[in-house]
Amino acid sequence: MRTNISSGAKWEDLVGYSRAVRVGNALEVSGTVAVNEQGVVGKGDFYAQTKFILNKVAGVLAQAGFSLEDVVRTRIYVTDIRQWEDVGRAHGEVFSKIKPATSMIEVSRFIEPDFLVEIEVTAVKGG
Repeated sequence: MRTNISSGAKWEDLVGYSRAVRVGNALEVSGTVAVNEQGVVGKGDFYAQTKFILNKVAGVLAQAGFSLEDVVRTRIYVTDIRQWEDVGRAHGEVFSKIKPATSMIEVSRFIEPDFLVEIEVTAVKGG
């Protein structure tokens, strides 16, 4: 059984995606950036954006009935790989005991120039 989870963002219908999709005991969380109702959070700060994103992801996980402990994979996209230590430190503060598989990949840019980090997450219940 498939369950689509929406954040209510106008982009979901426009682009044709869901904030997260649950199939059975697996959950895929779409790429998440540091933005809220007021705009981009942590402009110029890789660490702050990563922390904000991971907190936002934790909320999506909870909405779907999952937790951070269910995360088995993260994919981290950054606009400057030289900032890996700040991004890694924020990721480690959340996942140091859980230790999901991960990748950190440099990309040339995101839709919004102030986005520095985007993270995708895979979670499995009982994983």
